[in-house]
Order: sequence, then C-alpha cells, then structure tokens
Amino acid sequence: MVIEKRISPFKIAVTAIFTALVCIATMMISVYVPGTKGFFNVGESMVFLSALLFGPAVGAFAGGVGSMLADLLLGYPIYAPATLIIKACEGAVVGTLVKRSPKFSSMYYWKYFTLILGAVAGLLLGWVGTSYYSGEVELYIGSGFLLLNIPTIFWIILSVVLFLSITALGFMTDPEFGWTVFSVIIGGFTMVLGYFIYQRFLIGPLFNIEVIAFAEIPINIGQMIIGASISLPIAKIVRRALPNIMK
Repeated sequence: MVIEKRISPFKIAVTAIFTALVCIATMMISVYVPGTKGFFNVGESMVFLSALLFGPAVGAFAGGVGSMLADLLLGYPIYAPATLIIKACEGAVVGTLVKRSPKFSSMYYWKYFTLILGAVAGLLLGWVGTSYYSGEVELYIGSGFLLLNIPTIFWIILSVVLFLSITALGFMTDPEFGWTVFSVIIGGFTMVLGYFIYQRFLIGPLFNIEVIAFAEIPINIGQMIIGASISLPIAKIVRRALPNIMK
C-alpha cells in the first residue's frame, strides 16, 4: 500500500511568495563595496524569515531558487549554481535547527546564552561596518544609486542597538529565542563558509581571484547580521500574531 503525502496548496503558495521575496530583497537594495568589488544585499533577511516561519523545506527552496534568480537577473551567472546550493543549505539549516529546539532545563541559562549571542552579533556588526562600510559607499536601489558617506559612529551605535535589542528580547521573552538566534547564526555561517569555498577553490583558480574569497568573508558576515536583525523581530511578531502558522 502506497501512502502519498500531498503538499498543501497553502505551502505551495507560501513557497512561491517567499521565493519571490528573496529574489526581490536581493535585487532591490545592494551596497557596492569598492575595496572588495563585491555587493552587500538584504536578501538574507527573507531567507531566514522563510525558514523561521515555515521550516527547512520552504527555507531551502525559497533561499536557493530566489537567490539564484537574483544572481541571474543581476548579471552574475557564474555565482548562480553555487548560490542555489549554498542558500538552499542556509535555509535548510536554519529551519531544521529551529524545529529541533531542545528542551530548556534552565530559563536563566538560555537568557544568558542570548546575552552572549547579542554581544557576538553586536561586535561582528560593529567590526564589519567600521571596517568595510564606513566612508563613501554606493547604495543601489533598483536601477539607480546614491553616493552616501557613512560615519564610523553610525556603525558603533547600530551595533550597540543590535546588542541591546537581542539581549532585551532574550530576557523579556521565552528562552527559546536564544536558540532561534543561535539557529540563524549557524545558518548564516553556513552561507559564509559556502561562498568562501566556492570562491577560493573553484572559481578562484580559474579567474585568479582567490584573494577575493578572504575579502568577502566580512561582507558575507555583514549580510548575515543585518539579515538576522531584520528577520528575527519580524518572525517573533508574526508567530505571536498567528500562533498556528507553523502547524
């Protein structure tokens, strides 16, 4: 006897919507970094959000396909195959870890765990921002761009705000939030590692750009931190407003 598990129309619709959101978020706002010849974008936020709300399958498909489409449409076909795999793994890791949240024996232990994660996230954002995104940057919005001069103090303030926000949420809400933050960070570092391997060992030797693999690490960490800071509060709000969304 063969039992068929049919995918619900709701899940198909959600997957299609988030695939489009990932693609749009990746394409619409990007910051060109002259020092590395690379781009920063906010597509990570939608990859994380899809996985946090709807699990590994939706996160993997929306993250992989949506990001790959953005690469193709933006004129970076050389990255498209890697992006499909790397972003799919990122979404799958986040969705899987969130679904397998451990039982918390001590609430205070996980609240202080959130404090540590907030400190790490704040320090990473401050380091990446002050090192690579301070001074003159080019902000691309659609087909146009603006020249901006971002002072170092902006990133210092933003890193403090991120630290305080994550810590406050961890102490004021359920202890599982710490595990959610941890899941996003692990998924984000999966992306960072994936692109490093691809640039360093696959396309690097072909195009003599091995050095870019190292220079892109802080850029990709920046994408992870900004994506997490956008997706985590939104996921928290949506889950509270629609508690049955994951069922």
